[in-house]
Amino acid sequence: MEQYQVFKRTVNYYETDKMQVVHHSNYVRYLEECRMDFMRQLNIDYRELENKGVMIPVLRVECSYKAPVRFGDTICIVPKLEKFHGVKFVMSYRIYSEDYGILHNEAQTSHCFTDFKFQPIRLKRYYPEVYQAMSEMVGVELVTL
Repeated sequence: MEQYQVFKRTVNYYETDKMQVVHHSNYVRYLEECRMDFMRQLNIDYRELENKGVMIPVLRVECSYKAPVRFGDTICIVPKLEKFHGVKFVMSYRIYSEDYGILHNEAQTSHCFTDFKFQPIRLKRYYPEVYQAMSEMVGVELVTL
């Protein structure tokens, strides 16, 4: 892969709570947005996978909140594919301020590839191009600045 573009987004007002801080539940959405963007940049089309009968359910989510994010802030999410075994994968994420001066959150998600009956799918056999793209990204540290 040439160079991955770090996922950036600006926080919307409706994502904040009465304390004017991003509600904790929105971080899971941010991780998903980042993961979909990451896959898109690997030329993995999630919609196309679903049309072929493949789902990528979440198995686990862990978040560690470090510093609040507020309405109007732009955040940069840096993903890293930690593990990939052809059926399951683990991604980690670091959510920074736009200037990378503040680490707001560290998170990790676990997923698997299944059919619509939640039976595991071995990508290497059925979707070798997806398997190859993900295999090449395991452990790759992305440039953040």
